[in-house]
Amino acid sequence: MKRFDLNTCKRVSDWLSTSVKNVVIIPHVNPDGDAIGSAVGLNDVLLNAGYASKVIVPNEFPTYLNYIGSGNEPLIYEQNSVVAHQLIDQADALFYLDFNDSKRLGKLESYLQNKSIPIVLIDHHPDPQIKADYQFSDTDVSSTAELIYDFIESIGLLDQLSAHGASALLTGIIADTGSFSHNASRASTYRIAGDLMHRGADKEQINEALFNNFSEHRMRLLGYCLSEKLEIFPQHKAALIALTAEELERFNFQPGDTEGFVNYPLSISGVVFSAFFVEKNGTVRISFRSKGNFETNIFSANHFNGGGHRNAAGGESKLPIDQALALFRSLLPEYSKKLNRN
Repeated sequence: MKRFDLNTCKRVSDWLSTSVKNVVIIPHVNPDGDAIGSAVGLNDVLLNAGYASKVIVPNEFPTYLNYIGSGNEPLIYEQNSVVAHQLIDQADALFYLDFNDSKRLGKLESYLQNKSIPIVLIDHHPDPQIKADYQFSDTDVSSTAELIYDFIESIGLLDQLSAHGASALLTGIIADTGSFSHNASRASTYRIAGDLMHRGADKEQINEALFNNFSEHRMRLLGYCLSEKLEIFPQHKAALIALTAEELERFNFQPGDTEGFVNYPLSISGVVFSAFFVEKNGTVRISFRSKGNFETNIFSANHFNGGGHRNAAGGESKLPIDQALALFRSLLPEYSKKLNRN
């Protein structure tokens, strides 16, 4: 199946083959499995097709994703901005992956905002705000990694996908679907996953790396969250977990340690809306998850400067964490009717 408009794909293919040599691929700040998997998978294809391609991530990503790195592993902007600037200045094309707003470039945003380099946006989040020269967007797909597969198939580069790239893309799909437990009802998702395994991706190894590869500190932090920090609001079918910067330090927090924590309350009978607040570097970062028709992206956009999907969104607050939590609690009665319909 080719998801994208054939004329657009033909234009992109012609442009890449005639005008592009140096490529920079950039996923969103605080990259997760889908962001890293998408970027590494696309990078693999472009390198094999003869392009000078490099992944630049805005900041550090979880160590449990290191297994999908390679000799051309992602460059972390916050650790090596000089080299990143050189690569961007030499680029003929920028690929933005897995985000729909330039604010999600982190500290890279200010450097890129006045550049005139053509942009290709590939993303599965709604309402893209980025002005891209070429846009490949579909909110119905499981992940940006799935879109990358469709993209490279549509421009005739699928044969350039190695086992390494296939593993990266399957990582993105598995990460964003919780190993096919949600947002994975399309037959095409399984067709693509099957082809990636045919090309050498190891599903068992990926699951082991994503879900059974955590530190003792992370496991103790999860236990602390569930036993000491979980709040349930049964009248609103909602739940909340919050961590302060001091609590993160106490449990020797590393990037990625709280990945997935927001999902745990949804396994409680009667809970359809879960929020996870964490205080980092003077900002409160927030994850929202829901079941059914409750729109976490609308809730986040209206109150916490965020957005995302209907059932999975993110946001942030510059308020002190106590005030941000008080705001969240005060909003629940306003949304109680919608939550109780689920």
